[in-house]
Amino acid sequence: MERTSYLPSTDRLSILSAAILLAYAASRFVDIPPREFGLQLPGFYLAIEVNVHTLVTLLVAGLTASGADLFLRDHPGLSGKRTVEHWLLPALTAWTLGIPLIRLEIGIQWMISFVVGGAILMLVLVAEYIAVDPEDERFPMASAALTAVSYALFLILVISLKSSGLRLYLILPALLLAAALVSLRTLHLRVIGRWLFLPTLVITVILAGIISALHYWPLSPITYGLLILGPAYSLTNLIGALSEDQPLNRAVVEPGLVLIVVWGTAIWMS
Repeated sequence: MERTSYLPSTDRLSILSAAILLAYAASRFVDIPPREFGLQLPGFYLAIEVNVHTLVTLLVAGLTASGADLFLRDHPGLSGKRTVEHWLLPALTAWTLGIPLIRLEIGIQWMISFVVGGAILMLVLVAEYIAVDPEDERFPMASAALTAVSYALFLILVISLKSSGLRLYLILPALLLAAALVSLRTLHLRVIGRWLFLPTLVITVILAGIISALHYWPLSPITYGLLILGPAYSLTNLIGALSEDQPLNRAVVEPGLVLIVVWGTAIWMS
């Protein structure tokens, strides 16, 4: 089988990454009064505050998704196919990296986060470009990189939201959306050409129970993040192995070992 090897335009890559990071940098100098929207429910008041940071993260995620589409359109192997699956992780990356860039004061830590965030964003975009063509000789490496970055970003998101002190009804939808995107894209990379929506839904429902239960435990943000990361990765890995028709006794080995290591690390750090 003939192998292919394509690389994206460095000009498009640089422009898209710079536009996303510039949006986050410029948001530090914009001051818009926050607005609170509330809904009185029986015995419960639901309040959501919308501020400039909320608007910027949503707009940048949308900008990243649309920019990724334009960025991928010059791939010779695309041949008019849709690019929806290649929007998910870049949008999640921009959204997740924006949290520390918005929360940190401008200084050394902010500059390091800015540079590292830009590098991660460019890595994800290049890996998605390579992943357009499953026959690309670097597809396995790109797939592994996207999977690793996805779960690293998910862990960062969990830790950041836990550190923010937000209530469960605000944290839960954000984490479930991120978990669903990561699982869906990871499984799509593993079983090329198939969308495993139902297994992703099952994973998301299980994680909803775990996130809700752990939210009220007196855990540090890192411990909380690791305790959620373990089942998120292990369940997705197990579904992927079963989708490849691996026997159950073999499919559970790697997810089980990863879960033990991650939860063991979480307990040790607590």
